[in-house]
Amino acid sequence: MSFKPSIKLTLVLFALALIFIRLGLWQTERKAEKQVLFETFENAPALRLDTALQRQELFARVEAVGRYDSERHILLDNRIHRGRAGVHVLTPFMLEEGGQILVNRGWLPLAADRRSLPVVETDGRQRTISGILNRFSSGGKRLGEADIVKPDEWPQLVTYLDLDNVGQAMQLQFEPWLLQLDAGDDSGFEDRQWQAAVMAPEIHGGYAVQWFSLASAAIVIWIILGVNRARALQARTKAEE
Repeated sequence: MSFKPSIKLTLVLFALALIFIRLGLWQTERKAEKQVLFETFENAPALRLDTALQRQELFARVEAVGRYDSERHILLDNRIHRGRAGVHVLTPFMLEEGGQILVNRGWLPLAADRRSLPVVETDGRQRTISGILNRFSSGGKRLGEADIVKPDEWPQLVTYLDLDNVGQAMQLQFEPWLLQLDAGDDSGFEDRQWQAAVMAPEIHGGYAVQWFSLASAAIVIWIILGVNRARALQARTKAEE
């Protein structure tokens, strides 16, 4: 089989192949880095909450001692779990050393009639809780007056969470963080498999496969075009004889 690729074609396709291979290797490296990060995240010992707050350690595993506010809860709407509509339950946690932080205790189902809110069972005894420290997020799109937390209606259903508004309604000053309660804590509800909000290693692996596939495709195209060019040259030579 004759093979005569053009020099220009060879330079272009090999340059593309090298770029694709480099990008694939980079994604492979990122996958390995993320695997180490996730393993560290899973196996890290719990820090005291005040220590993690001082360090501003996002996604730190923390422990806190205090008590829940047993009467006041925020129900963050439009949370889907296993195909069902529901809410995430956010409850103030009064820290033993002073101060307070909102705790995401997980998911509860919500009836189609939004006036029938779920019962949030909570006792106010002192306890130690553990979870993942995350930055506070508003959670959705503001719907105007419906999302303004009122001081005399509990629990309250909202789609958007303004921490300053919540603090004013409860007359509390919250840390600008959210504690996502561990799955094993008995004071929580469903759907507490929290993950760090970073790209998973598997996604990097998928991108690496795509880049390597593009590199392979560039080489295959180079071979096919080289063979076709050789055949065309042979045909032209025969025609001229």
